Amino acid sequence: MELVVASGIGLLFAAGTYLLLRGRTFTVVIGLTMLAYGVNALLFAMGRLHTDMPPVLSLDLPAYADPLPQALVLTAIVIAFGMTAFVVVLILRSFLEVGSDHVDGSEPVDPGSPRSYPDGSPRPPIKSASRGAAGGRS
Repeated sequence: MELVVASGIGLLFAAGTYLLLRGRTFTVVIGLTMLAYGVNALLFAMGRLHTDMPPVLSLDLPAYADPLPQALVLTAIVIAFGMTAFVVVLILRSFLEVGSDHVDGSEPVDPGSPRSYPDGSPRPPIKSASRGAAGGRS
């Protein structure tokens, strides 16, 4: 059972780190959320995995579930929710200011794809013929 929980926590951390390093802001938010879930699972697993044990300390019980990791997880859930709300508002503000949801504020150029110009076409805009046939000399 411990191996499954440890593998699940490791998978949450790995997926969260991968998504955190992506170029889009939505995947950054999902990555932060997955890291928060991984931390919560890690804190909860610190209290050992006991089944059918009461979460309170009593002198007549042979074993109990430690209530401290449960309290830490509840606190971490509240902190993660506040952090996620702040990051979402920050990303929304950045998108409205910059106009792109890329973390650097500009779209990366893919060398294999045709270049896109400001008017949306794959070709450069045609220059106007107002300069004349002599190349702009008067």
